[in-house]
Amino acid sequence: MPRAGLSHAAVVEAGAVLADEVGFDGLTMGLLAERLGVRTPSLYKHVGSLDAVRRGIAMRVARDLAEVASRSVVGKSGRDAVHAFADAYRRWVLDHPGRYAASVRAPDPGDEEHRRVGDESVRALLDVLAGLGLSETDAVDAARALRSAIHGFTSLENAGGFGLPRDVDRSYRFLVEVLIDGLRAVS
Repeated sequence: MPRAGLSHAAVVEAGAVLADEVGFDGLTMGLLAERLGVRTPSLYKHVGSLDAVRRGIAMRVARDLAEVASRSVVGKSGRDAVHAFADAYRRWVLDHPGRYAASVRAPDPGDEEHRRVGDESVRALLDVLAGLGLSETDAVDAARALRSAIHGFTSLENAGGFGLPRDVDRSYRFLVEVLIDGLRAVS
């Protein structure tokens, strides 16, 4: 019998929190069971596998990032919206490094539910970039460029990769400005 209060959603939530502590790749069913106060076999009453937990975390992250993006740009457009999005995205990634790693891979092609959730997240970013006057095809390239730049910067930042005596926030603003200027140049 499944443990009272434990559900698929609760296991995924605990997995997300644990991933932030031990890293997404460090997440195991054993650690998750220990965190939840159950034996590992008991978890399988709620989730089918570690891959199912990871998929659940990835879908949750896509929803969270879409919400963060949407909230961050309310009342903003153009350059201000891109800065607001980039700042909110960076803050979320720095606050949730383990679960963020779940967002890096695209959904499996046959996983329609995960793809749909991922598309919502991408749509939020495309909406932000619409204010720069890009064509639809350029907007896809721009979304990839912005996401890649933020990913690279935050990955280095999380790993302690910025040791020069220069304000990291200033460098981040510089990166976003350069990207905006470059994206506007191609529109």
